[in-house]
Amino acid sequence: MKLVHTIQELRAELDIQRQAGKKIGLVPTMGALHEGHASLVRRAVAENDVVVVSDFVNPTQFNDKNDLLKYPRTLEADCELLEKEGAAYVFAPSVEEVYPEPDTRQFSYAPLDTVMEGKYRPGHFNGVCQIVSKLFMMVEPDKAYFGEKDFQQLAIIREMVKQMQFPLQIVGCPIVREADGLALSSRNARLSDEQRQQALNISRTLFQSKEYAASHTVAETQQFVEDAIAASEGLELEYFELVDGMTLQKISGWEDTDYAVGCITVYCGEVRLIDNIKYKESC
Repeated sequence: MKLVHTIQELRAELDIQRQAGKKIGLVPTMGALHEGHASLVRRAVAENDVVVVSDFVNPTQFNDKNDLLKYPRTLEADCELLEKEGAAYVFAPSVEEVYPEPDTRQFSYAPLDTVMEGKYRPGHFNGVCQIVSKLFMMVEPDKAYFGEKDFQQLAIIREMVKQMQFPLQIVGCPIVREADGLALSSRNARLSDEQRQQALNISRTLFQSKEYAASHTVAETQQFVEDAIAASEGLELEYFELVDGMTLQKISGWEDTDYAVGCITVYCGEVRLIDNIKYKESC
């Protein structure tokens, strides 16, 4: 495995691989890697000849400067994990390397990016599209891998690829959870032991709501989740929305869609955690 810090070196390395007929997979990350990321890398390694993992905390997608400052950075540990999982390259550039000048590009994929995270984190998805599009142009992968925990992000990236006509396949991978159900997240490292236990009520509530939804309406399921989080010590609900998994628009009845997903964001102390669950899935 090779650690690369510059775009020039990355392109030179990958040109050699492409000339040899190798298929290239990309796993974009912001570092602080965990088993969820490892599962993406394993799938990428299984489906490609060469796997590139980017390890870059992208400043343009943070609308809260304190959140950016507190985001964990663990490159040395990340590299150890990635070498074990079979990645060929780790691309860990500086901010100046990625943004030698401000990126003024504006991405708009309404209504996908105006709801949920788009509503509460203005500018976030524009920053995501800036960095992901840059990575696609730098790496020119055949396939790129993203986790379904960031469900809205995945939908927006698929739309960006479609509209910008990037010649690659986006592969969505299932949420990876701890044995007790908590969705793996780099932000979990910021939770105290007590908060870690409190955060379990997020996934527990979602699992219970799926059973509840089998015999209750969308509105009743919405209320069930809101009430359960409100009753959970240490948790503050930012939003919970039941949406069509393709359009990300709210549904009012289960008959409205064949792909119903519940997306949730909860604060546990100062740590913002996201999760989702599928209530109906036609495929």
